[in-house]
Amino acid sequence: QVDLVESGGGLVQPGGSLRLSCTSQGTFTLKVVRWYRQTPHKEREWVASIIDNHGTVLYADSAKGRFTISRDVEKNEVYLQMDYLKPEDTAVYFCNANPGDYWGQGTQVTVSS
Repeated sequence: QVDLVESGGGLVQPGGSLRLSCTSQGTFTLKVVRWYRQTPHKEREWVASIIDNHGTVLYADSAKGRFTISRDVEKNEVYLQMDYLKPEDTAVYFCNANPGDYWGQGTQVTVSS
C-alpha cells in the first residue's frame, strides 16, 4: 500500500500563487509523477509530469508558462508551483505516481476574488 499525500491547496485571488506538494508516506520512491486536476462533472485533466531526476518535464497547454513541476529527491517530494492563477484553475489537484499508478486524495485549489 502506497499512500500519496497532496498538500498546499487553498483559496487564492486571481493572479496569485500556490505551491502544491506530493509526498509518499512510507518508503515508496517517487519516480514518474503526474499532477492532474478535476472539477465537478468533468473528466480528470492532466496538468504536468516529471519523468526523471534529470529535469524532464511536460506540461499541458493550460499550464505552460504559469506552472512549474519539480522534485526534491532527498525529501522524496514533488511540487507544483502555480503562478498567475486564474479562476478556471479552480479544481481538486491530484498527484499520481508510477510505477504502480498510485493516487492521492487530492487538495482543493480555489481561485476567486
